Amino acid sequence: MANENIQMGPETMNFVDAIKTCIGKYVDFNGRASRAEYWWFMLFTFIIGLIPVVNFLGILLLVPSLSVSWRRMHDIGKGGGWWFVNFIPLAGVIWWIVMAVKPGEPTANRFGDAPVK
Repeated sequence: MANENIQMGPETMNFVDAIKTCIGKYVDFNGRASRAEYWWFMLFTFIIGLIPVVNFLGILLLVPSLSVSWRRMHDIGKGGGWWFVNFIPLAGVIWWIVMAVKPGEPTANRFGDAPVK
């Protein structure tokens, strides 16, 4: 089966859990963040950015967005500093896609234990 590596079920982080986790780890750049945690929080920041009345919240969400991105880098086995590749125009787009779709390392790595999926 082509999708046998995709894990769904109660161990998958949902939208609300991802937001709670990222806000709770507001300035925590240590550890790892799963794809689900990363993408749910990025969706949240995108939605907030679309609402003109609360658009200023985007500024407040800048640090948690950076920290979850940093921890996502740790999940795929890269140092958080790789995030700065995003500032190189074409390489940034390619790296963003890699960060988005590459599954995290299934076991503990030098950055910590595997996160909740």
